[in-house]
Amino acid sequence: MSQRTPYADFIRALPQANLPMPGITAFLLAAPQGQAVFFELPAGTSVPPHSHGAQWGIVVRGAIDLTIAGETRTCRAGDSYFIGEGVEHSATLKEPCWAIDIFADPKRYQPK
Repeated sequence: MSQRTPYADFIRALPQANLPMPGITAFLLAAPQGQAVFFELPAGTSVPPHSHGAQWGIVVRGAIDLTIAGETRTCRAGDSYFIGEGVEHSATLKEPCWAIDIFADPKRYQPK
């Protein structure tokens, strides 16, 4: 584990996700039932409104302003969130954030 990430080396050795947004790093752990994604999100990142299958996540370090179905809240280290299937959501990061998201869709992201 380095000073810049809370993730252990074996997590950082997982396949990286092929993401549509530059600057975000994500490591994939997949199973037939779903996909776990370990995100490293830099300050200044904006995730535009979108929807997909169900998602549960937890902030590991930092903070994220998360808008789910039109309601915005700031999630900090230790806070978890649930986004139901098809629910529109977006995010803004004023500071770096590390979060783990679990997706009900086992093919939500593809490896690079």
